Amino acid sequence: MVSASGSLALSVLDLVPVRTGQSSQQAVAASMRLAQLADRLGYRRYWFAEHHNMAAVASTTPPVLIATALAKTENIKVGSGGVMLPNHSPLIVAEQFAALEAIAPGRVDLGLGRAPGSDPVITQLLNRSGATSEAQQFPQNVQDIVQIMGPEGATVRFTSGGTYDVRATPAAEGSPEIWLLGSSDFSSQLAAQLGLPYVFANHFAGAGIERAMSLYVQGYQPSERHPKPVSFVTANVVVAPTAEEAEQRALPQLRQFARMRTNKPMRAMETVDEVLANPSDALEQSFVDQNRATWFIGTPDDVASRLTAFAAAYDVVDEIMVVPMGGSYEREPLDETPGRTQTLELLSAAIA
Repeated sequence: MVSASGSLALSVLDLVPVRTGQSSQQAVAASMRLAQLADRLGYRRYWFAEHHNMAAVASTTPPVLIATALAKTENIKVGSGGVMLPNHSPLIVAEQFAALEAIAPGRVDLGLGRAPGSDPVITQLLNRSGATSEAQQFPQNVQDIVQIMGPEGATVRFTSGGTYDVRATPAAEGSPEIWLLGSSDFSSQLAAQLGLPYVFANHFAGAGIERAMSLYVQGYQPSERHPKPVSFVTANVVVAPTAEEAEQRALPQLRQFARMRTNKPMRAMETVDEVLANPSDALEQSFVDQNRATWFIGTPDDVASRLTAFAAAYDVVDEIMVVPMGGSYEREPLDETPGRTQTLELLSAAIA
């Protein structure tokens, strides 16, 4: 459903894409400008993903990017989409986000996922500093983080007797909003059980959304902070003044997804010009076409209409988190992201 005012709320998920010839410094600068734009346009929240060792993705450390974006914005909520819990100690996550909440009270979201966000080698390297939260421990680790970040903290009880108090920060007045992210039944059911908000990761796993959302709503157990279920969904979006430009700007990301599916070596994000000059082979094109069918690509009014209808299909959804997938042409500045910028600008105007 849409909000009481009749308009669909919009948010942003950013992977900080790195294009051909672009440095990480330029990519991060472009994303920070995009966060500032989203703030000015009235987007509800801006989240950074966690991915590691990828040539086209610079969002490796959400807490660092969140802190920087909080300092550069005024009203928008900033968070993780998400912190991949198998890579981190629950206490470290709780301490990082309690500190962020102290920096910007009421503006911090902690989205948690149970996938590693990378390959097995990187997972082992992340784990070298000590024991981390294995995926099978995800439910308990989520509950630990909730307790540790709260004003009362958590109490460790030793089997030999005695207790030990643990707090993420000495005197918390509040805690970040915790969201569970997922693309399967597991996370939707866990979020329902714990009375937490839930996000379905539709941008990479559209299949199963109806079942996941149904299980979340039907099994929801009210919590003090969230007496009713709260949810939104993500969507890959490219908006441009013309349908032709939108289709072209979608090509680099569509082909990047196809390269992953066909086990081709990953590289920096191609420009639109590079994709047009080097057409995909038949197998790669089949995956491009398959992914294209689930994306929202087109002119402002067309995409706004389809996103609104998409949200209306689920009773607890009044918000769409867009992943702005607009690629760049070679002529465009390396420290800017015009394709993503115009997606946010044009969509915001069309939804209002």
